[in-house]
Amino acid sequence: MEEKRERLGSRLGFILLSAGCAIGCGNVWKFPWMTGQNGGGGFVLIYIICLLILGLPVMVMEFALGRASQASPVGMYKKLEKPGQKWHLHGYLALFGNICLMAFYSVVTGWMIYYFVKFLTGQNQNLGFVNMITNPTVNVVYLAIAVVISFGILCFKLQGGLERVTKYMMVILLFLMIILAVHSATLDGAKEGLKFYLLPDFKKINGSVIVGAMNQAFFTLSLGIGSMAIFGSYIDKERSLMGESINVIALDSFVALTAGFIIFPACFTYNVEVNAGPSLLFDTMATVFNNMGGGRWWGTLFFLFMVFAALSTALAVFENILACVRELTGWSRPKGCIICGIGMFLISLTTALGYSVFKFQPFAEGSAWLDFWDFIVSTNLLPLGSFIFAIFCCSKKFGWGWDNFLAEANAGKGLKVPGSMKVLYKYFVPAIILFLYVYGLVNFQWK
Repeated sequence: MEEKRERLGSRLGFILLSAGCAIGCGNVWKFPWMTGQNGGGGFVLIYIICLLILGLPVMVMEFALGRASQASPVGMYKKLEKPGQKWHLHGYLALFGNICLMAFYSVVTGWMIYYFVKFLTGQNQNLGFVNMITNPTVNVVYLAIAVVISFGILCFKLQGGLERVTKYMMVILLFLMIILAVHSATLDGAKEGLKFYLLPDFKKINGSVIVGAMNQAFFTLSLGIGSMAIFGSYIDKERSLMGESINVIALDSFVALTAGFIIFPACFTYNVEVNAGPSLLFDTMATVFNNMGGGRWWGTLFFLFMVFAALSTALAVFENILACVRELTGWSRPKGCIICGIGMFLISLTTALGYSVFKFQPFAEGSAWLDFWDFIVSTNLLPLGSFIFAIFCCSKKFGWGWDNFLAEANAGKGLKVPGSMKVLYKYFVPAIILFLYVYGLVNFQWK
């Protein structure tokens, strides 16, 4: 490990890197199919509310913990907790959560690369989601490509590797999204698709929809497993954390909502079921591009954008895993990248082969390793971790304490956390998270 902790080179780099961690398959792959399965506009409305009243406070807390400790999740509790306390155990759980997330996210990233290659080379006419996920060779090869690209970039120092690459990817990603959203608005089914997407049907809103919206808010922002805390540890105290959190959430929300503007007009134009689940993006967009003039090149652009979106999160979460491991072992960045890369490839093989030679059905019929890892992360570790962050940050008796949190969050120029929000942060946020977490477990579709 270097004696001096690495730093990001600019405020823009911090915002884009943090947003890049949040922006990814959770926005443009998972958000649309979650919206489709949960009734459209009503889910979107509850999701936005969850981002504001739960996601924003937890993000400020994560950034504050990371910046105050100047350490990864594994080390930050040890620096901030009182003698004899055991909060640092959550640091190890956060590391486990990042590993579980990448156990399926790495494979999804490989799927994006596969579709991009197929469109780029003109082999896009016979693509099919089921054919892809049941092909062991495709899954293993493209998983390996995703892992090698990610850890190859991370081998370089923070500013020269991760920060530089993420800046370019994020700018191109946002540009491509706008082009594709404008194109989708010209499709024949745009009116019906946008009606489903934007107009809430309050009859479809129930407890399960609300739980799903909360879990998706935490998933899309990568909250609860220390992914934001690590980037907080890479910045100085020039800017207060409320304003920076709002910037990150605004970028994240823009991408998620724009993904819906791309997907749902296409669904209603080409009669693709909006509740198709994980296959929604792949089957819908392949159908769209294969039935339009110049579709091969539109598809190439779209899946290039998807590759950038997926890699932006993969790089950020892998950096979190790498930082934790390096703090525990003292390894150099290149050595850590090689060992962590091999380890993540082997763990991710469960998902890569989960639809073919390594089948595992943990829940309802048709479920697989992807659903198992997602259940651990989205249904459990993200909300539980967010609950733990809230208790630790706001409890003076049991944790770091409100005064320490407020001083760290408000250090620097920019928007501040008002002292009057103590009740919201200390009581409302953890109470709502815990209630929805328990409700979600009780009503989970186990079989």
